[in-house]
Amino acid sequence: MSNAAKSIRIGTMIQATQGQAAQNIANIADHGFESFEPFFWQTTNGQDLAELGKRCRDAIGGRDITISTLGMFGNPLEEQSLDLETLQGWKDCIDNAHHFGATCIAGFTGRIRNKPLTDSLPRYRQIFSELSRRAADKGVKIAFENCAMEGNWATGDWNIAHNPDSWEMIFNETPDDNVGLEWEPCHQLVYLIDPLPQIRKWAHKFFHVHGKDATVRWEVIREHGVFGKEKFVFMRTPGFGDSNWVDVISELRLAGYAGAIDIEGWHDPVYRDELEMTGQVHALNYLKNCRGDGFVANPA
Repeated sequence: MSNAAKSIRIGTMIQATQGQAAQNIANIADHGFESFEPFFWQTTNGQDLAELGKRCRDAIGGRDITISTLGMFGNPLEEQSLDLETLQGWKDCIDNAHHFGATCIAGFTGRIRNKPLTDSLPRYRQIFSELSRRAADKGVKIAFENCAMEGNWATGDWNIAHNPDSWEMIFNETPDDNVGLEWEPCHQLVYLIDPLPQIRKWAHKFFHVHGKDATVRWEVIREHGVFGKEKFVFMRTPGFGDSNWVDVISELRLAGYAGAIDIEGWHDPVYRDELEMTGQVHALNYLKNCRGDGFVANPA
């Protein structure tokens, strides 16, 4: 396939917290994934990231697979022990991104727990102004996933970058060119936001994209609303949800996005457990088709 056709790569996330990232890559690399996002949950567990990066690249070997982004998910704004490990993990990922071949570190902003979103902004500015400078010095971008983690404007734990109104505020606090978003349509559908107009407005800030979707049960909303006992939305693996990924990828291309879409698994209510990799490989092939696989060269 030509470089132009593969300007948006389709890959998946790889769990890395327990030291298993390289082996996880080796286990699934031959399924056809074109990129991987190794990610840590709250802590790197003191791993030597330079050595881990080498092992991950060795696991890829000669395959045409990239690692553009590392994930560091936790709450770096608070000061409990795991929060401090998360903050240190951000620093370590930034410092060692080049060992993976990565140019972006993604995660949550963190949040002052159980306070209105705006109460987190001073601490956010303090922490991420320094991290953005540290990243810029190494040619690395910072990207915030747009996941609410069950929080909202009034209260929450993990993240303030889950709503376009909050994006306006955090980019005002850190107007640095290397601070942006790790975007996915799933979290917007959970908010009942149409993802496509959002791409047109915000794609200049998309540094990485997650392949995750959602199914909205409108009949539940009409009868029970969104705060009742009946679940009104399910997070889904791409190919099983509501988004038209042909349109999503087309809008990304029109906006000039040329990065990876890495599938975020482990959320689908059906394709999970023994069906996890079945769902992920279906999503891989589905997203490749939506991208327009089967490249045909123009005649000379």
